[in-house]
Amino acid sequence: MQNLSREIPIIKGATAILFIDVQHYNVYPDGGQYQAEGLCAAEAKEKYHYFFHALHSTALPNMTKLQQAARDANIEPLYTVIESLTVDGRDRSLDYKISGFNIPKGSPDGKVADEMKPTDDEMVFKKSSSSPFISTNIHYILGNLDVKSLIICGLLTDQCISSAVRDACDLGYLVTLATDACTTYSRERHEQSLGHIKGYCRQITTGQLLSEMQHL
Repeated sequence: MQNLSREIPIIKGATAILFIDVQHYNVYPDGGQYQAEGLCAAEAKEKYHYFFHALHSTALPNMTKLQQAARDANIEPLYTVIESLTVDGRDRSLDYKISGFNIPKGSPDGKVADEMKPTDDEMVFKKSSSSPFISTNIHYILGNLDVKSLIICGLLTDQCISSAVRDACDLGYLVTLATDACTTYSRERHEQSLGHIKGYCRQITTGQLLSEMQHL
């Protein structure tokens, strides 16, 4: 019987990288997530100090490095953003409705963060559930691209990242998670989530992944 493993390097010609929910809504302290809480930018920075520090000092710079390396290696960069297909958000998942947030169709909050701006020919999937495999056609598109190996990074480690990793694994992708190119609201939550999804993906650092990309 063939030996199977998740600890397999990314595959030349069959790999894509997915950046999850790195958007104006949550990346910047004046984004809609914090406005909905009645916070000004300074108050958001104070309340979410760990998140903004981890994001802007480590996770986001690492994502930009991976984005450029992927482009250089002809690895397809894909993006998801939370954004409803309607203005009033009636198409949202029940979970999103219960959670009480809606990013209306066409809202500036739905744009990919400036540091990660996609090119005109790169695909952005608008989702209204935690996992992009539930509320977008990304699985269909990945199949059309003949993707077998999927790199995942973005926001938040213990929410949409975790959901995407589990679904991608169950759908038959070899998933690689860049552990220092994602983050959440505390170090404990980040590390606990990595532990919970370790059985669903290969977990390596941005530096290790960059080396793999350069040697494809």
